Amino acid sequence: MARIAGIDLPKNKRGEIALTYIYGIGRTTAANILDKAGIDRGIKVQDWTDEQETAIRTIITDELKVEGELRSEIQMNIKRLMDIGCYRGIRHRLGLPVRGQSTKNNARTRKGKKKTVANKKKATK
Repeated sequence: MARIAGIDLPKNKRGEIALTYIYGIGRTTAANILDKAGIDRGIKVQDWTDEQETAIRTIITDELKVEGELRSEIQMNIKRLMDIGCYRGIRHRLGLPVRGQSTKNNARTRKGKKKTVANKKKATK
């Protein structure tokens, strides 16, 4: 089983798909990595030789920021926005959508489960 950047790649999938299991690598980046390493995209991970696996590992470690390093950088960027108090930082702090989405009816993913607010009872005569 190929282990790259601390992730066990599924051995029964094509290389292009298997590399996307690493955080920070999508389809395009995976294809570029395999092209640089000179490996056919259709070859399954279990058919990679040790030299091919090593070539992929060196390309990823030298040229890309993946997994923990990338996650920490993203968190630092969000923390910076919150510290300077810009609009995006305030939205992050309040747990509301950051990119201009409507919040009147939807936005449940960011806002969490619905909090029902009881309305005033009408006074009886």
